[in-house]
Amino acid sequence: MELRDIEIFLTLTEELHFGRTAARLCLSPARVTQAIQKQERQIGAPLFERNSRTVRLTPVGQQLRDDLRPLYAGLKQSVERAQLAGQGITGILRVGMLPANAYDLRAYWDIFRLRHPQWKLRIRSTQFSDAFTTLRRGDIDVLIAWLPIDEPDLTVGPVLLAEPRVLAVSTGHELTHRTSVSLEMAADFQRPHSDTPPDYWYDAYVPRETRRGRTIERGPVVQNTEEAITLAGMAEIVVLFPSHMTRYWVRPDITYLPVTGMGPLPYALVWRSESENEPIRALAEVVRDLGPLAPES
Repeated sequence: MELRDIEIFLTLTEELHFGRTAARLCLSPARVTQAIQKQERQIGAPLFERNSRTVRLTPVGQQLRDDLRPLYAGLKQSVERAQLAGQGITGILRVGMLPANAYDLRAYWDIFRLRHPQWKLRIRSTQFSDAFTTLRRGDIDVLIAWLPIDEPDLTVGPVLLAEPRVLAVSTGHELTHRTSVSLEMAADFQRPHSDTPPDYWYDAYVPRETRRGRTIERGPVVQNTEEAITLAGMAEIVVLFPSHMTRYWVRPDITYLPVTGMGPLPYALVWRSESENEPIRALAEVVRDLGPLAPES
């Protein structure tokens, strides 16, 4: 099986759609179909069940996917490491971000790159619904996440920023006539819910009660920021966010209101304790040297 055909197969297992797979790989749908048919002939069994509306993996396809995925990832990483070594780069530090303000943190990135040109720094957005899974699976080396985090296998490093909270509401919402809102006022409206463990972590982002003990009702389950802010724009929920969202997620259907009576939300570096290495320690040192990002004036 050729490397390109493996890539086509694995991409199709994620997309479960021939057209999207072709578009993602910049191929024609016919090329994707040909590659899958060739693989099925070689193996002697169907890899996908498909009809006019759905594409699903067969048990044989699932087994092949599970066997090939780590091998393909390892091969890609080996090729990439060889390419980087040719450029004098000996390692990659992958940082996953939950906050949306990577640009605000550029001083940390710039100093890290200046001090350690032998390591490549790669910044990517991470969804809160699978942030810890992504970290524990090794897809990223460091996670920038809100606190508190108290997990036995994770190390919490220095804080990068701590921001006041804002409430995202629909532009036509009844709260928009106010210049700010308290958590008590906001408790009259549904917040998004998440089935993301651990519970205490999400509760720090969306409290279950106000300081006076009022229950804050939770509504639909959301998996990411896009889902939450879309529901807010449709006036189905209101959403607590750190204040940088007012600059990085500007939308005509959303109004942001400052929230009073809540402390700033801190974000820190987090990594798997067993995977701590020199690049991770170096990034943590940069953050400690520069200190937390100055709060907005």
